[in-house]
Amino acid sequence: MGQHEETVVGQAVVHNQQGLHARPVMRFVDLASTFESEILVEKANEPSDRVDGKSAMHMMLLCSPKGTVLRIHASGVDARQAVDALVDLARRHFDMEPER
Repeated sequence: MGQHEETVVGQAVVHNQQGLHARPVMRFVDLASTFESEILVEKANEPSDRVDGKSAMHMMLLCSPKGTVLRIHASGVDARQAVDALVDLARRHFDMEPER
């Protein structure tokens, strides 16, 4: 209580060679689900197709190959922490070994 809700937007690039496939999607969803904020994700070049960042099925529907720029929207009391953590996860190749 006492915290205000805010909306924060961040961008992340999919660096993984195979794009956003099942394993990185699950890492994203698992992390997103630890936050109270609502998290929506879209491809930067297709802003009308926002999906639930806490749903693996929805995230898979983004069909995001390597190089895709994701825009992450979070709304809630921990929105800033959520966006920062998710952008950092993408920067770390979703905690997967960089594929050669």
